[in-house]
Amino acid sequence: MRAASDVVLDADQERAADGGAKAMMPLGGRPFLDYVLSALADAGVRDVCLVIGPEHGAVREYYDARPAGRLSIGYAIQERPLGTADAVAAAESWVGSRRFVVVNGDNYYAPDAVARLGSVAGNATLGYEREALVALGNIPAERVAAYAILRSAGRVLTGITEKPSASEVEAAGPRALISMNCWAFTPAVFDACRAIGPSARGEYEIADAVSALGRAGHQVRVVPVASGVLDLSSRADIAGVAARVAGREVRL
Repeated sequence: MRAASDVVLDADQERAADGGAKAMMPLGGRPFLDYVLSALADAGVRDVCLVIGPEHGAVREYYDARPAGRLSIGYAIQERPLGTADAVAAAESWVGSRRFVVVNGDNYYAPDAVARLGSVAGNATLGYEREALVALGNIPAERVAAYAILRSAGRVLTGITEKPSASEVEAAGPRALISMNCWAFTPAVFDACRAIGPSARGEYEIADAVSALGRAGHQVRVVPVASGVLDLSSRADIAGVAARVAGREVRL
């Protein structure tokens, strides 16, 4: 999001982009995260923990100032940006003994898809059919081709192909199940997060924690969905996502 671009933004969007604040990107007078959270509430979520960095006080101030509504919002601090598994681990004390859903703050997931994930017991993930993900979301096919492919047997996850090669993408076909980092976990995932080391890029990855879950004897179910996701990764995504969320009711 911080990368230089010819995309024209308004002043508030420019400030958010310069700061890398993807989830707080203003769209139609609201931060993108408002739409994400409203969709989670539509899916039946009632308690939310926002994992934020110590420098993100503005996020806390914004949500603490909102009137009471459908969602109770708490916070966990990720002291350093050490990866997705590290972010999940930061929320351990907030989660306690509950089963919980993990989503990216810069992705909008359709409520019906998240509700399907919530209806499956234990550890699980949504597997997005590649063809539907391209057709129904805002992510171009060439970008989706770089996303992790979920491998499963009998709807149980057997492996994750990260950064698949062109031949692996072709072999998997148009209905390959793609990971969009929408997970449901039991607290067993916290032990899995502690069991892994850093990846080659020096981060603690949720995919590695999921593999550790499997090695510890915890199945991870795969829930196939023919759905789209709105992804707000770069400045080039802003106008398209803004058009997609325009007019959507937000109720937090």
